[in-house]
Amino acid sequence: MMDGNDLSSEITRKGILSQGWTRISQVYQSTLDRWTPHAKTRWVGSALVMAAFIIRIITKQGWYIVTYALGIYHLNLFIAFLTPKIDPAMDLDDDENGPALPTRASEEFRPFIRRLPEFKFWLSVTKSTLIAFCCTFVDAFNIPVFWPILVMYFITLFCITMKRQIKHMIKYRYLPFTHNKPKYRNADSTVTVN
Repeated sequence: MMDGNDLSSEITRKGILSQGWTRISQVYQSTLDRWTPHAKTRWVGSALVMAAFIIRIITKQGWYIVTYALGIYHLNLFIAFLTPKIDPAMDLDDDENGPALPTRASEEFRPFIRRLPEFKFWLSVTKSTLIAFCCTFVDAFNIPVFWPILVMYFITLFCITMKRQIKHMIKYRYLPFTHNKPKYRNADSTVTVN
């Protein structure tokens, strides 16, 4: 039978672990919140992590399966980043071509909302690259393969997937990137006071 002290010490231990985990989660979320507005800096950091991963793969001449899996995962994330949250192919109207995003001022404005927001895209790319980098330190993941075949598979998969995505963009007339967006100035900055 359990003594009262044993039960209370068990509850105390669980409480301490729970509080510790909660604190770690809060610090992690606070750090992510501070990084949110710094998109360019975040992506530069991710590019450095990817460069370190690539350098490790090249210098050690191995872990090609890990690299292939990482490439496919990044391709899936990129496709989700390019795809609208509400797929126009699923929202069928009466006309034969299906719905399309507005192209004239008289049409209803529906902003482009991504299925995978930029911040989550960055976070997933960074996490997956760090995990893949850690996998390169485990010899069990260094499965011998003929890497040119994997490169050809990946290039073929990339071309097929992007062709389908570009056809989808053309068919439903949307562009997931905004270039030459108008910048507005404050009207009060041109007014001079005597």
